[in-house]
Amino acid sequence: MKTDRRLIHASENGDRWWLRRADGAEVAILHEPNASSGGRTSETPVGAFLRAGAGGPEHRALLDLIGTLVDQPPAAPPAAAPEPGAAAAEPTPGEELS
Repeated sequence: MKTDRRLIHASENGDRWWLRRADGAEVAILHEPNASSGGRTSETPVGAFLRAGAGGPEHRALLDLIGTLVDQPPAAPPAAAPEPGAAAAEPTPGEELS
């Protein structure tokens, strides 16, 4: 099974929060506590993570990452609509295209 993850925040004490998705799985936040705390790695669905306490730096980091999705320019500008009648215009037989 393939798992993709992206670091969203690393705290000064060594805790790390990852945005994670495994094949066919829901997107979730993976929290890896620092080794000295003895805590266990936990996984929380994104919605529950944001509802739980949106004031922390890890929450702001996730919201900033989501915000970058709308900061990107569109892949291609929308095509201009053809002038009326122009879309069906074809050269007459023997006429050269310019």
